[in-house]
Amino acid sequence: MSIRERLSGNEAIATAMKQINPDVVAAFPITPSTEIPQYFSKYIADGLVDTEFVPVESEHSAMSACVGSESAGARTMTATSSCGLALMHEILYIAASNRLPITLAVVNRALSGPININADHSDSMGSRDAGWIQIYSESNQEAYDNFIQAVRIAEHKDVRLPIMVCQDGFITSHAVENIELIEDDKVKEFVGEYNPKNYLLNNKQPMSIGPYDTPAYYMEHKRLQAEGMKNAKDVLLKVAKEFENMTGRKYDLFETYKLEDADTAIVVINSTAGTAKDAIDRLRKEGKKAGLLKIRLFRPFPAEEIAEALKHLKAIAVMDRCDSFSNQGGPLGADIKSALYGTENAPKLINYVYGIGGRDVRVENIIEVYDSLYEIIETGKTGETYRYLSVREREVE
Repeated sequence: MSIRERLSGNEAIATAMKQINPDVVAAFPITPSTEIPQYFSKYIADGLVDTEFVPVESEHSAMSACVGSESAGARTMTATSSCGLALMHEILYIAASNRLPITLAVVNRALSGPININADHSDSMGSRDAGWIQIYSESNQEAYDNFIQAVRIAEHKDVRLPIMVCQDGFITSHAVENIELIEDDKVKEFVGEYNPKNYLLNNKQPMSIGPYDTPAYYMEHKRLQAEGMKNAKDVLLKVAKEFENMTGRKYDLFETYKLEDADTAIVVINSTAGTAKDAIDRLRKEGKKAGLLKIRLFRPFPAEEIAEALKHLKAIAVMDRCDSFSNQGGPLGADIKSALYGTENAPKLINYVYGIGGRDVRVENIIEVYDSLYEIIETGKTGETYRYLSVREREVE
């Protein structure tokens, strides 16, 4: 029987870590992820886990320590946000290219400057092509569930890649919600013991981690890394099915909400999906067929499945909580456009940059987006495809 609790998103992640009981956690504090290692270090002090906690002097060192411990054969975890993830950037590539299944909790926060500590996705989106699997979470419950599943996905023999589980800073990380926890013994059984095949402390198979890779081999190694990322999609679905059998909670590559009969939809990531669902319910009462596609798995990007789910729509708004400064919109918008390229009678598409720096996103704001989609359907004109939502525009003198 599940355990009913009230937890913040950060405490939910720390609880999942406690139940998994990793070998090593190396971390450095940064708002708004600080609470995760803080809670977890208390579990260590209280003797609830036997994890080796490594306090370091920076996030670059935190990920470096994670690479070292995972290379030695230890199940390893950490957490970070914003500039902390940016400081890890060099080592993210090393973790991925060395096929080290580190599990990282990312509490999404804007990058400086100017200094801002509130939610947007510029941190994890800036690392989207570092070779890490990326999973996003709408709620505290999803953050907890995703973190437990992430360990299985990353460590699978056909994947063996690091994975980050993302949630919105303060919006879910510090907000307290009702949550259903899984019993400790069930989590341990689900995750299982970590038995890596190749690791530095295996004296029966001497090896090197991160040696110089000559042109004669480097490309093949990168190709194998890409195969691991490709395999992650099917592994995620298999793990999600086992998780559903255990908990009754169903997960997929993405979630749809009233999309099947919709004529318009928005595509969104993380907590704004909840606001969008409320907007859709209001529009449905007015007789408007609005729908939603919420991204769960962003890397690898499930392009074919997303295109199939969206192809019947007349107009789509892709919502990016960061900007790529490409003068074309945000990174999610670019990937959705690419997924729909070549689709017969593809829906008209616009891309909104919204909520950056923690700007509030209300139901009324989302309804504005749907109104713009219905205007596109009515006039047949897409207009500007790169738009900002709820921003004060500079006055032209």
